[in-house]
Amino acid sequence: MNALDELVGMLSDPFMQRALIAAVLVGVTAPVMGTYLVQRKLSLLGDGIGHVALTGVALGWLVGGAMGVVPNDALAIPGAVVAAVIGSVVIELVRERGRTSGDVALALMFYGGIAGGVLLIGVAGGSSGNLMQYLFGSISSVSPTDLWLTLFLGALILAVGMGLRAALFAVSYDEEFSRASGLPVRALNIAIAVIAALTVTVAMRVVGLLLVSALMIVPVAIAQLVTVSFRRTMALAMAIGVVVCVVGLSVTYWQTLSPGATIVVLAIALYAVVAILRPVLLRRKPRVSHDPHPDIPDDVHVEGGERCSA
Repeated sequence: MNALDELVGMLSDPFMQRALIAAVLVGVTAPVMGTYLVQRKLSLLGDGIGHVALTGVALGWLVGGAMGVVPNDALAIPGAVVAAVIGSVVIELVRERGRTSGDVALALMFYGGIAGGVLLIGVAGGSSGNLMQYLFGSISSVSPTDLWLTLFLGALILAVGMGLRAALFAVSYDEEFSRASGLPVRALNIAIAVIAALTVTVAMRVVGLLLVSALMIVPVAIAQLVTVSFRRTMALAMAIGVVVCVVGLSVTYWQTLSPGATIVVLAIALYAVVAILRPVLLRRKPRVSHDPHPDIPDDVHVEGGERCSA
């Protein structure tokens, strides 16, 4: 079997088709929210929300078992969505009111989320092993229902993240100026927190809750190495997210590797390559004149680092 036949075989596999669609959705949506988080210097917020979502997964197991739902994890993703949204709103309100510092609040989310998930999954009759597919991703087990939910959440993330880009950027860049300009700062901050929570739950199946923050942040970090504007950074980060997700997932089709870990390692490797090549690329760029009035002759110019009269 040649490479083309293997590629056709991969694309004709129903499991891979669903997995690829989910990977593309995650690759597009995760960097959108990550761009705002990086701008707000809240790169670790995705990790905190992911830990809270783990409690939601276990809570979904518990409720599903009590209701006799089959399979037991049928309500795991809805539970993760609810828990992540509530947790993100709480952390935003705590940050806004300044009752505790942001890093302390994130630490509480980290530890409380993990502990709550392990405790509740035990109460539901499961084991910590049942949480592994959510911690590290299990894209091969994406069901048609999971895919439709991912499509819906992905569309909502893009609608808010792209549709309100100007307002969300203003709040992320300078909150005080945005408040003075009459923008609904609290509502926009909560919107960022809620969309970040939805992004975490969307990416949960692909890279897992422990790695989801990397997929939100690393593509943005790569884009920032080569772009200067917010719009271009977001667009390039989305493209990078899709590429690393699709390539990483394709690699795991032929190699027995964890899809989530492979995707994140590829993203980090790409960051290292771009960071190494960046000085070379910057040296080759033509120098841009910063003269505010290029049409007016200067009476002073610089030659060889010395100031000379014209």
